[in-house]
Amino acid sequence: MSNKLSSSVPTDREVVLGILNDSEDALNKLYTGYFPMVLQFILNNNGDEDDAKDVYQEGIIVLYNKIKGGNFELSSKLKTYIYSVCRRIWLKKLSQQSKKTSNISDFEDVMAVEVDVEQHEEKDKQFDKMQDALLHLGEPCKTIIQDFYINNLSMQDICEKFGYTNTDNAKTQKYKCLQRLKKLFFQV
Repeated sequence: MSNKLSSSVPTDREVVLGILNDSEDALNKLYTGYFPMVLQFILNNNGDEDDAKDVYQEGIIVLYNKIKGGNFELSSKLKTYIYSVCRRIWLKKLSQQSKKTSNISDFEDVMAVEVDVEQHEEKDKQFDKMQDALLHLGEPCKTIIQDFYINNLSMQDICEKFGYTNTDNAKTQKYKCLQRLKKLFFQV
C-alpha cells in the first residue's frame, strides 16, 4: 500500500481520507499533484506563477473546508473539481482587477463558469455511466462499439474481423448493439 501512496498524484479517496485524518502527506501530495494544471491555466489567462500559487492555495482551502465541514460530495473527479474552483477564483480576480478589458464577453465568461463546472461534472457522470453500460453489454457488441467509435475501424474492417458476409450485416449488428447499449445506459 505504501508504494501506491508514494505516487505523485494520490487517488481522490486518499486525498479526502487524508484531509479528514489531518494527514500532512495527503495535503502535500494534493499541492504537488494538481498545481501544474492550474499554473498552466493561469499562465494562459493573463497571470503569472505567483497568481497561480495564490489561486491554488485558495482553491485547496475551499476543498479542505468543504471536506472538513462534512458537506463535500465528490460528484466529479477531484482534478475536475480543483480545476473548476481555481478557474472560478481566477476569473473572479480578473474581473475585480480588470486585467482584461472590461467588455460584455468577459462578464459572460465569469457567469458561464458555474454552468461550466456543472457541465463538466455532468459529463464525468455520463462518461462513467457509459463505461458501466459498455461493461454490461457483452460480446460481440462491446468490441463492435469500441472498434467503430473508439478505435475508428471502418464497417469493412469490422465485417472482416467478425466474419460477417457483407458490411450491411455488420451495420445491422452495430445498430442492434447500439440499441442494447442505449437500453443499458438509461437503466444504469
